[in-house]
Amino acid sequence: MRGRVYKSTGNWYSVHTESMEIYKCNMKGKFRSLGIKSTNPIAVGDIVNFEVTNREELKGVIYEIEKRENYIIRKSVNLSKQSHIIASNIDCCFLIVTPNSPVTSSVFIDRVLVATKSFGIETVILFNKVDAYSENDIKEVERLKDVYDQVGYKSLKISALKELNIQAVKDIMSNKISIFTGHSGVGKTSLVNALDPSLLLKTKEISKINEQGQHTTTFAEMFDLNFGASIIDSPGIKGFGLIDIEKNELGDFFLEFNLYKSNCKFNNCLHQKEPNCAIKNAVENGTISVSRYKSYLSLLVNDESNYRTDYWE
Repeated sequence: MRGRVYKSTGNWYSVHTESMEIYKCNMKGKFRSLGIKSTNPIAVGDIVNFEVTNREELKGVIYEIEKRENYIIRKSVNLSKQSHIIASNIDCCFLIVTPNSPVTSSVFIDRVLVATKSFGIETVILFNKVDAYSENDIKEVERLKDVYDQVGYKSLKISALKELNIQAVKDIMSNKISIFTGHSGVGKTSLVNALDPSLLLKTKEISKINEQGQHTTTFAEMFDLNFGASIIDSPGIKGFGLIDIEKNELGDFFLEFNLYKSNCKFNNCLHQKEPNCAIKNAVENGTISVSRYKSYLSLLVNDESNYRTDYWE
């Protein structure tokens, strides 16, 4: 039989078939996940083929993973030479941003945008908790929204609590498999509940000690929503690193750089200290935002840690 993995807990996987049956499956022996050295060969979102071992109890054994359209992967914290696949076959990533409690920095936003683009996943930025913004928060969000709108990213100001622009989010998500990312405490789970209250997912308050979210999601799990969409609820991100992107490729993932880089003096220009750099000139005349350029430099300088690791709590 054929189905999609909705949940992974240890060695067992919840697999939903096209006929709406849910099978509890394990793996057939040990096998590598489509050539990837991974601590979890099977991930939420995977399309798998399995043998039914107990029809009455809806149990089976997975023997094949079909080719993935894309996936999000992180380096394993304990096994440095292996990776952990967060989720696969994702249509859209929603990056949830808050200007306070907790603060989402420009560098973090750009790190996520570069990473998801490298994975081939469309990303939409959601500025959450607008009902609780201070005057300074409003100014900062307007600045950020203007920066990313001009680059070409879709963004929305929303409130999961007040249900502001929730319908607009639903419209984007319709008939897609989406994943929510962002720091713990930005309101990912609250947003899922606002989208479909029948799920009743657990949420926790922001810690008053360090203004960080308390972790309510410990593993990725997919949910079918009542308006024809699916969401993968994932653990909060402590840091979002980049996988297998070389220094000279990094600029390709900053969309606005592509308009100017052909005018650089050197073909291999890193837009850092080189003379006659069209990117630096664009920053100076205001056609590329300073914050985006600083993010690029931050990722470029810290390439060893940023390109080979990432950490999901």
